[in-house]
Amino acid sequence: MFELWFAIAALMLALYVVLDGFDLGAGILSPFVARSDTERRQVLAAIGPFWDGNEVWLLAAGGALFVAFPRVLASGISGFYFAIILLLWCLLGRGIAIEFRSHVSDPLWRSAWDFVFAAASTLLAVFFGAAFGNLMRGVPLDGEGWFALALFTDFSARDPVGILDWYTILTGVFALLALAAHGALFLAWKTEGPVHDRSLRMARRLWIAVAVLWPVVTAASQAVNPALFPGMGRRWLAILAALVAIGGIVVVLVRLWRGGLLGAFVGSCAFLLGIIGASAASYFPVMLRATGGDALSITAYTGGGDEAGLRVALRWFVIGAPLALIYLAVIFRIHRGKAVAAADGEGY
Repeated sequence: MFELWFAIAALMLALYVVLDGFDLGAGILSPFVARSDTERRQVLAAIGPFWDGNEVWLLAAGGALFVAFPRVLASGISGFYFAIILLLWCLLGRGIAIEFRSHVSDPLWRSAWDFVFAAASTLLAVFFGAAFGNLMRGVPLDGEGWFALALFTDFSARDPVGILDWYTILTGVFALLALAAHGALFLAWKTEGPVHDRSLRMARRLWIAVAVLWPVVTAASQAVNPALFPGMGRRWLAILAALVAIGGIVVVLVRLWRGGLLGAFVGSCAFLLGIIGASAASYFPVMLRATGGDALSITAYTGGGDEAGLRVALRWFVIGAPLALIYLAVIFRIHRGKAVAAADGEGY
């Protein structure tokens, strides 16, 4: 049962990264691909039907941890308290910027909210990447399963560690590039005109950067967590997910130059799903790795809740998850085709 809920939590997190990832990427690139007010509203029209629904998957991942792994959630929220507050402010800022920027026609008002939208999207990508790096590297858990992290120490990725070091900064930069590349593909697929052309050019440059940096991040992950690759080699799911990631980035690079933006976007989704799936499968059963030794780490078994409660929760999950996926499919079908900026004063 714990294995199943570990997979459910990882899947929810992966879906959030894939779905809200293109929203974040659009926000990161908005100053570069949209130069007029109409073009900025075209970017917002492309993500407008999706962004708030996509954020629900982050809540779903948190809900899965709350139900299945309460000790992990309690320790993580306590240790990453400062980082979580920053994350929440960025999530709030992005949502407010999207909703408020067109309420007043004054150029200064709109420029201010455009800046908030781009800045919050950029910081969210970096924060999520740094959080992933912290999980891969490990945190200073004590004997009771609690930890506290300074913002930074000596940037060495060795005890005493902080939220930021050379490795977590590297993963933050990689996440920024990967999500910007993901968003560029989405905008190129969903828009026409100058926004489409600029997004396509950005996608080609960014995906080359992602392809170059991915092996570097992989090697760095093995350096800070030597158990990562041996764990991958023992699990067929990890190997399969790694192959999905490799296949995804190959499809992206081929489609970007030979045509077929929908296929390229699907490849981008596969790449993100693959790297998260491979990492999670290799990491299992550890959920919070202790820098002080494996004996202090919190695993899916030591951090899990009551199995009877998990069985009850699973019954609700098999009802709720299909409904959420149906909603996602319906929204994409309703809003198929190219995004068109609404007339000024009529929404985004």
